[in-house]
Amino acid sequence: MLIFGGALVSLLLVPLCCERYRIALRQHWAQAALGALGIRIEADLAHLAPGVLVVANHVSWVDILVINAAMPAAFVAKEELRHWPLIGWLAEKNDTVFLRRGSRGHAKIINRQIADLLGKGKRVAVFPEGTTTDGRSLLHFHAALIQPALAVGRPVLPLAISYWEPNGERSLAPRYDGDISLGQCTKAILQRRRIIARLVSTPLRGLHGEDRKQVAAEAREAIALAAGLPLVSNRPEISGDLPDERQSDALPTNSPNRVPADLV
Repeated sequence: MLIFGGALVSLLLVPLCCERYRIALRQHWAQAALGALGIRIEADLAHLAPGVLVVANHVSWVDILVINAAMPAAFVAKEELRHWPLIGWLAEKNDTVFLRRGSRGHAKIINRQIADLLGKGKRVAVFPEGTTTDGRSLLHFHAALIQPALAVGRPVLPLAISYWEPNGERSLAPRYDGDISLGQCTKAILQRRRIIARLVSTPLRGLHGEDRKQVAAEAREAIALAAGLPLVSNRPEISGDLPDERQSDALPTNSPNRVPADLV
């Protein structure tokens, strides 16, 4: 129903609105969806700026709603999503950048699209872990995702996402990793009385000519500190769809083999 509601709003109102109001509609829909799920946002966005590449850790499909509710952004999604009934159309109406797997030539086009959005002052959000975790650790950050911003001189904003129970304990309900299905994840969220989604922005990176690996390492460290997570981790178990970091023009996709977070 939430997706249908978003599609209906997009169909009836978005074509009639200017860019400013389209962004506002997207933000209000994300806020309404989170309200229906019982998720409340606590956001520290002191370092937010226009035209930044938002680099965030990835816990759940609701990450996209949380980011859009607090600071609307475009997202990178796999090409297959474009052809999904309703969801693909809705994603296309919301500045989603679609990546074709295994095509370096297409990755160059995607890089230019991301750079163009950043140049227009829009935010683009990526999940450099390439897949989701249970929210208690960080995976390796794939630096290739950061290259488009650095190539055009745009800053990188590390953003920490964490989920908490009202009693102050870290919540595992939103986790969408391993064999957990979309239905199981959603059911776990709805069974909680309230979940707090905490967003913490950290100082901008990539402002002084650093290379992408240095920026990725600094962003990962900043996110770990802001989310209270350990830095020790292993590389993702599923890496077949992720690019070789030696390739400067490739970008990974999110959460393979599942309904992606890039729904809005």
